[in-house]
Amino acid sequence: MTIAVVTGAAGGIGSAVAARLHADGYDVVGIDKDDTDVTDPAAVERRFTGMGTVGVLVTCAGSTEGAPVHRTEPTDWHRILDANLTSAYLCARQVLPGMMAAGEGVIVTIGSVLGHTFAPGLPAYAAAKAGLAAFTRQLAVDYAAHGIRAVSVAPGWIRTPATLSRLTDPDDETRQREAHLGRLGTPEDVAAAVSYVVSPAAALLTGTEIVLDGGASAVQAASLLRPAPRKSLGLPPLREPE
Repeated sequence: MTIAVVTGAAGGIGSAVAARLHADGYDVVGIDKDDTDVTDPAAVERRFTGMGTVGVLVTCAGSTEGAPVHRTEPTDWHRILDANLTSAYLCARQVLPGMMAAGEGVIVTIGSVLGHTFAPGLPAYAAAKAGLAAFTRQLAVDYAAHGIRAVSVAPGWIRTPATLSRLTDPDDETRQREAHLGRLGTPEDVAAAVSYVVSPAAALLTGTEIVLDGGASAVQAASLLRPAPRKSLGLPPLREPE
């Protein structure tokens, strides 16, 4: 039975991914902050020691905290980058030798659309998720010869407690649903995507990012063509073609 390691497995997306992979027949090892600090190299090494060859790694651990740059302390900056980016590097570093020896393996990083479409007040989070996408592509390039695939899954707004806590205005969720095919995504939606990515059906899928946002990125980009959103963002009106 293939071992699948899922970080951030105690709740939200990580919990749903762990449950789905277990249902798919994997021997799932869940790692969460109460079990292991995935930003601590020594703790990560201890956790993986003796685990056996890991066939699938899914890095769901992360933090959505943030503040504008002038209010972000250096310690907070590094903490958020470590939680979202360094943790994936540390875990990948542990599983890669076994995958190389086996001649196969899949690494899935859980990114975010905020790595390329931005929201106010999350500079460290956005930088980390953008870096995570680049890191994943680099893994795909460096380890393709060993039969190892690497893919990033980038969700939009997903119905988790952390996400819902940011929708403070009564109209916020309505606006988000309008931009997401009529509903927000669920952790199970992300888990279904991960299930496909790690399956043999996705054998040619590597070095890319799957955006799982119900079309919200396209809607937001299109909205910049309309006068009201441009005005609210301080952008000049578009010139009519002559």
